[in-house]
Amino acid sequence: MHGRRRPGFTLIETVASLVILGLAVPPMLWAIREVHIQRVDPILTSRARWLAIEKIEDVIADRHSTTRGYSYLVGGNYAAETPIATDTAFNRSVTFTETLADLSTAGSGYMNVAVDVSWTDGDGDAQTLSVATVLTDYTP
Repeated sequence: MHGRRRPGFTLIETVASLVILGLAVPPMLWAIREVHIQRVDPILTSRARWLAIEKIEDVIADRHSTTRGYSYLVGGNYAAETPIATDTAFNRSVTFTETLADLSTAGSGYMNVAVDVSWTDGDGDAQTLSVATVLTDYTP
């Protein structure tokens, strides 16, 4: 009966497999977490860009509206949205700065409009995306 082996794993094989799994599983879980973050962050950035452009388009529409016009472009008419009603993961604010034609000297005739959208990324860090445009007081 000495030549017959019983099926199964030896103690050494079992210990070796546990050591290999113990070394391999944590890096695999870390890699899965990182891939998830890398997948989510571009989506959040894209949504933030869309939300900023949406507000810029609202401001441009108000500028060209026959009932609102250029004089309507003041911060009081565009309250900060914290959070945005349609997407509570984001905050949005609009700032207006009236300038001269050089776009840096305070004056009148040109309106710098900036929309800032902020959110928390997959790592828990605060992110902000800004989109800006310039509108004029000129009416043909």
